[in-house]
Amino acid sequence: MARIATVAPEKAEGVVKEGYEMFMKNVGMIPKPMEMMSVTPALFEIQLNRIKYFSKHPTLSFPLLAHIRYLASHQLNYSFCMDFNGSVLKKLGAEDADLEAMKGDPSRSLLEDNEKAMLLFVVKSIKSPGSVTDSDIEKLREFGWSDRDMVDALSQGVSMIDHSIMMEVFQIDQSCMTR
Repeated sequence: MARIATVAPEKAEGVVKEGYEMFMKNVGMIPKPMEMMSVTPALFEIQLNRIKYFSKHPTLSFPLLAHIRYLASHQLNYSFCMDFNGSVLKKLGAEDADLEAMKGDPSRSLLEDNEKAMLLFVVKSIKSPGSVTDSDIEKLREFGWSDRDMVDALSQGVSMIDHSIMMEVFQIDQSCMTR
């Protein structure tokens, strides 16, 4: 049982209600991290705006962002996000064997070389921030990535940390569905 009282869909109001309706329409479910954030509507709105920002990102593709979230959550053992993004990757054509291979070796992702370079940068950054070198940054620039792209991609990866910790502390069920 959760240690905090989240807002149930039938009791949602304002931005939480709008967000819940958007998730039900677009994804068919309310993600557990968003249910957790419903306790604080202002933080819920910030997270909702982050989701909207990345959904319309001009250069970071949906598949790249799903790979980032999948592998970042794997590093953190954040089961909800790993399961959710694993199912997204399967809808994009990945098989269970592909997901397992990526967990062991992120270079085995199903991305083109430029996106694979960004994914490997994010994974390396999360695993060992101090190991990132100037040549890692330069390699991304050679693939055409901007500084904004690098910051945004890494932000997407490290954003898994806050929800992972909060869901564990507040004992939020990490199954993929909320009704």
